[in-house]
Amino acid sequence: MKKNMIRIIALLCILVTAIGCIPASAAAYNTYTYSINGESQASPDAYTPERVVDNQYLDLDVPLNAPTSIESDSEGNVYLADPANHRVVVLNKYYQFKQEIKTFVNDQGIDDSLNGPQGVFIWENDVINEKGEAVPTRRLYVADTENRRIVIFDSEGNYYDHIEEPESEVFEENEIYKPVAMAADSAGRLYVISGTTYQGVIALTPEGEFSGYIGAMRASFSPLQLIWRKFMTKEQLEKQPLILPSEYNNITIDEKGFIYITCGADDLMDEFANAVQSGDTNYAPVKKLNTAGNDVMRRNGFYIPAGEVNFRSSALSSENAITGASKIVDVALGEEGTWSIVDQKRSKIFTYDDNGELLYVFGDMGSQMGNLRRIVGLTYDKDGKLLVLDGETSSFTVYKRTEYGDLLITAIRHNNERRYDLAEEDWQDILQRNNNFDAAYIGLGDAYYRRGQWNEAMEMYEAAYDLEGYSDAFHMIRKEWVEDYFIWIPIVAIAACLLYVLIFKYAHKVNTKAAVSGKKKTYKEEVLYAFHVIFHPFDGYWDLKHEKRGSMRAALTILAATVAVFAYQAVGQAYLFNPQGGYSSIFVQLAGLLVPLLLYCAGNWCLTTLFEGEGSFKDIFISSCYSLTPIILLLPLSTLLTHVLTNSESGFISLINGICYVWLFLLLFFGTMTTHDFTLGKNLLMTILTVVCMMVIMFVAVLFSSLLVKMVSFVSNIFTELSYRMS
Repeated sequence: MKKNMIRIIALLCILVTAIGCIPASAAAYNTYTYSINGESQASPDAYTPERVVDNQYLDLDVPLNAPTSIESDSEGNVYLADPANHRVVVLNKYYQFKQEIKTFVNDQGIDDSLNGPQGVFIWENDVINEKGEAVPTRRLYVADTENRRIVIFDSEGNYYDHIEEPESEVFEENEIYKPVAMAADSAGRLYVISGTTYQGVIALTPEGEFSGYIGAMRASFSPLQLIWRKFMTKEQLEKQPLILPSEYNNITIDEKGFIYITCGADDLMDEFANAVQSGDTNYAPVKKLNTAGNDVMRRNGFYIPAGEVNFRSSALSSENAITGASKIVDVALGEEGTWSIVDQKRSKIFTYDDNGELLYVFGDMGSQMGNLRRIVGLTYDKDGKLLVLDGETSSFTVYKRTEYGDLLITAIRHNNERRYDLAEEDWQDILQRNNNFDAAYIGLGDAYYRRGQWNEAMEMYEAAYDLEGYSDAFHMIRKEWVEDYFIWIPIVAIAACLLYVLIFKYAHKVNTKAAVSGKKKTYKEEVLYAFHVIFHPFDGYWDLKHEKRGSMRAALTILAATVAVFAYQAVGQAYLFNPQGGYSSIFVQLAGLLVPLLLYCAGNWCLTTLFEGEGSFKDIFISSCYSLTPIILLLPLSTLLTHVLTNSESGFISLINGICYVWLFLLLFFGTMTTHDFTLGKNLLMTILTVVCMMVIMFVAVLFSSLLVKMVSFVSNIFTELSYRMS
């Protein structure tokens, strides 16, 4: 019995020890994507941590000290820039120490050494030798930062060449050249990021000659600065401090010669946040440049590739206190056109495909395996593993791809190779694991589209909010419909035109008869008089006021009809023009129209009373309501057209809506002028002042409501306090 008890206790100890040795990858972080509304959506893990390579694992004579860059070559060797120790550490594919590059003999036969190298880059290409044979060649480029040069080594770590600080007349006087990262294309052209250079990426020839700057980040001006500079004299402008673009911090290049650059400047965080929300690529923190310096990155996702979308917090993150735009510090190129960027602020990795669609986000801050403290770089190795460098712990974590991650890459590969039947199967498998993955819906939509299954394709595109794909599929359905019902199209169009003509003719007949009848105007005549006003505003508004051709009841009818039209537009637009199904109730529509209308009438009446205006508040309200008639006539037409037009034809709807609102504002302007009997110039001034007055009224209303809330809260608190004391 005693022996059995000892065995059980020993077995339990072994189990506890084994459980403690299991990597906490599942609990280390969450993997997710973003919805069109910027909400986090859980996703299966695409990568899980395999191991941490730290100083204890490496057992170096001189430990790593805050390394700044990591790269891997086609054989799996890993290169680490260790500027504090003035060296580059090379590891083999098993992450064991292979060699360090610190001192060397330069081309002059003199002993030389690196000084604070901050960046490394691996160049691998076929080089034609003297016999005309293509020889696979590998070179290591090192940004020898403190020595202000680029040093090149061969595959064995022997000195090959170096490129000194470039010389050119365009370099500013006393400018300091400090290369921190670089990349070379297949022809040997070099692109250098200098930590003190704001003009953009420095482009050099293979011989190291300066050829120009490319891709400079736009300088950031606040709106107040832009306005203030408009009023400055030439002398004042010359005395103003220069506002310069921010520097880039990292760079890499793909096999096609496209250059990826990142910027994580602290002074551009607001601009980066605005870029994510607005889609403005001028301040995108990661760009893809061609050799001319033009940004050619495709950004087809819900948000541009810029890292974090939810700036307040991430629902799946434990670091809810971290706010603001992502601080992007590095970019790495993966398989099949995928690429990843690092958000150093949150220790997260964002991975995108070649179309700029977000594939997944993972990572977090912490001490568990898989979490990191301060990411400074990342790279993919030959097996697709992701190596992420932590500058604070002087280690890098190796993440291996999961089955889900492999499936993603396989699907993208099949799609790139145009093996669409296999890709379709992959997308189906992915959706079984992750029904939130929009790229899978798009992939299936593309498959259905190629087979001519337009309706099924539209369903898939709609699930992924892919408006372009949905529009193309709808275009094909419409084409088939037009071919089947071609004869009915001109009939319906002519009938619609005849309907409008008959309505206008009937209104004209009623208005002509009412003008000479001399009798009191009926409700019908008052409402139909709106058709005369919109085509003859000057005499129309004059008769509206002086001849009593309109009335308050007719004005309220037009107002109610306008609210109904807006409500129909909210619920009646086709998916292409209202993809998120946004809807506001009729009460919201009423408030949205009535509040600005009453503000305008009140503000205009307050001003015109002081400046000899002849119209009463009632006159202003009635004329303003009659000005809304174009909305009733045109907006239903534009809403109906959303069901037959595609994305590329949306200009027609914009044109109709534009005509509608320009017509409305002209009627409102001339109606106010006629009502008050103002001149054109005086009415223009009154209109501007009316807008100012509306803003003042809104400010006072907000201030009054705020004070009222505070007073109610104060009285409520006193009452509560008294009730407690009395009890």
